[in-house]
Amino acid sequence: MLNTENIKNKEVINIYDGKSLGFVYDIEINLKEGKIEGIVLPGQRGFFNLFGRDTEDFVIKWKNVKTVGEDVILVDVPTSLDSVD
Repeated sequence: MLNTENIKNKEVINIYDGKSLGFVYDIEINLKEGKIEGIVLPGQRGFFNLFGRDTEDFVIKWKNVKTVGEDVILVDVPTSLDSVD
């Protein structure tokens, strides 16, 4: 069984290029249909991580999630996070 605590704080690795995309800090849920729509990664931090975020959070759609492992989540996103939807 998978719950939100199991998903949160896992590192997200893009199998397209092998890069770490960061850590999940939230999930997007469609309450009407009762399903997960995507995982949310925080946007880039400001100057020396002191002044908040420079960019908006990133949502990776659940269809792009390939595997949820014990420590990481593997996703397949063939483009930069700037264009993920």
